[in-house]
Amino acid sequence: MKKTFSGVQPSGDLHLGNYLGAIRNWVRMQDEYDATFCVVDLHAITVEQNPDELRRRILDVTKMYIALGIDPDKSTIFVQSDVVEHTELCWILNCVSARMGDMEKMTQFKDKSARGSAQRASVGLFDYPVLMAADILLYDTNVVPVGEDQVQHVELARTLARRFNKKFGDTFIVPQPKLTKEGKRIMGLDDPIKKMSKSATSKDNYIALMDDVEVVRKKIRKAVTDSGSEVIYSDNKPALQNLINIYSLLSGKEIADIENDYIGKGYGDFKSDLADVVIAFLKPFQEKFAKISDDEVKQILKNGAKTAKIRAQEKMKLVKEKIGFVI
Repeated sequence: MKKTFSGVQPSGDLHLGNYLGAIRNWVRMQDEYDATFCVVDLHAITVEQNPDELRRRILDVTKMYIALGIDPDKSTIFVQSDVVEHTELCWILNCVSARMGDMEKMTQFKDKSARGSAQRASVGLFDYPVLMAADILLYDTNVVPVGEDQVQHVELARTLARRFNKKFGDTFIVPQPKLTKEGKRIMGLDDPIKKMSKSATSKDNYIALMDDVEVVRKKIRKAVTDSGSEVIYSDNKPALQNLINIYSLLSGKEIADIENDYIGKGYGDFKSDLADVVIAFLKPFQEKFAKISDDEVKQILKNGAKTAKIRAQEKMKLVKEKIGFVI
């Protein structure tokens, strides 16, 4: 069976973009692949974190995985820092495969460092794409379900795998990114040019998975729309196109059917119904989330780490032999 791997950082508020762009795909793929899903806490500390909040978010993100449909009986779920081979492989790739030129091309470092100061940005923020490559390559991953903005990172993993294989012989599988058309990049409610992001300066940018009913309705009412009043799916109406994508993905309705439903109606009717669709998705999710205990999550993560570590140690033994370490 082919293998898939992905993960989400336990920082900020997980939102509809995280679900529709990535986690929704994970749920479907766990029936088709040997699936490994990680809470990537090492990536989270590339920017400053409050320790108590980080611990809480690690458990909460795991609960969200489960409440959204990731089944620990089908998939391996664990916390990245519990498997030290991730950082070990990252260092080796830094030394034998990664190049400064590769890292300087990574757009996310440019974007994130620009929000503060590139001079004050951590080395980890600059280098975390190599850690992401290590995450993927460590588990012989064939397919990586990602949002469109993460495809560049999978391409780096492919590059580093090919370089290592060329120098030391076949060691790593070269992974492929997987994304859906409509869900590949959910854009911000306040700016359809920028993706929905938990690091956005305004909470009106996204609908958090834990937002309550009134907050959801308020955010959707305030969501940016395009000129005109017709509810049509068009590249000339990027804000409305984004909202229709969300409606379609959550409701299961075809885009053409949504357009037909709103012939002769305006944005107000559409937004009101979109809020209902979002709430109908969030309410059962939040109920499931509330029923999952911390103890249950900790046991799932403990079991997952054991499984992941066995696989990671096997891969690292091969890597060390290839580069000349004494085993």
